[in-house]
Amino acid sequence: MPHYIYEARILKRLPGPVAGVDEVGRGPLAGPVVAAAVILDRTRIPKGLDDSKKLDAGRREVLYAAIMESAVAIGVGEATVDEIDLINIRQATHMAMARAVRALKIEAAFALVDGNDPPALPCPCDTLIEGDAKSVSIAAASIIAKVTRDRMMAALHDDHPGYGWLSNKGYGTPEHLAALTRHGATPHHRRSFAPVHNILCRGNLADSTITA
Repeated sequence: MPHYIYEARILKRLPGPVAGVDEVGRGPLAGPVVAAAVILDRTRIPKGLDDSKKLDAGRREVLYAAIMESAVAIGVGEATVDEIDLINIRQATHMAMARAVRALKIEAAFALVDGNDPPALPCPCDTLIEGDAKSVSIAAASIIAKVTRDRMMAALHDDHPGYGWLSNKGYGTPEHLAALTRHGATPHHRRSFAPVHNILCRGNLADSTITA
């Protein structure tokens, strides 16, 4: 389970605060990439924080509310589909992370970032592989980012119900790929991603925009 050891080590040499940073949505074929930055109150850390991927949707919602109520500061940033297609998913992910850190109402002195690819943030940072399973701050950020993006995809599903985004969240499931082949792309599809690009080119639908 995640703990506060990594944050505590940093706070021995810096006054703080320390933010955990994580993202969700690098792999989907549709929708934005969303990042969150969370500064926890060490005396009010919600119980049960963990990598959002290990939690079911109901538990994520409960912890989302607990984090929102108890955290010192929370910032959320996103990069749009247009930005992903323009600058690539890696750079867009870094952009979303930087936006999340800038959105914090309290300036972070340091950030712990999930993964091994350090983004350019407004503060110094260090990466932590599988950080959402090791650091409670990163775990909290993973939950905020996941719930936020899932809600975005649910809203997009209301406008484009033919792609199954309520369940697949934009990932390339067989259902989603079949709908893409059948209907073409919406404005929320990432045309720079190979499955979307290949399907559109194969069907001569590169400029197709629909409202299914």
